[in-house]
Amino acid sequence: QVQLVESGGGLVQAGGSLRLSCAASGSILRINDMGWYRQVPGKQRELVARIISFGSTNYADSVKGRFTISRDNAKNTVYLQMNSLKPEDTAVYYCNAQLLQSGYVLPKQYWGQGTQVTVSS
Repeated sequence: QVQLVESGGGLVQAGGSLRLSCAASGSILRINDMGWYRQVPGKQRELVARIISFGSTNYADSVKGRFTISRDNAKNTVYLQMNSLKPEDTAVYYCNAQLLQSGYVLPKQYWGQGTQVTVSS
């Protein structure tokens, strides 16, 4: 069984910062890439940032220069440092990982339970 557990969400004023963490646990053989997505009610889930195993990253245009994604491979953990937050960043943030679980031949996508980020104006 594989679990992704997020932490670090909360309420912050515009211009403030938050750091999200997501730890993957279970019978994991290899994690290919990890990322963060967000979703607001009535809209599709969208990519915020993604990082692959050797460190290459990509970001949504709306967060470039403000958010930084990083990972600790030894801890199977991905982080999202969010600076200069804006009210439009308010959403539920979901951790995602493409990983190979013990007993499987192909990697699969896994999702965390989501963490609420609210930015007040």
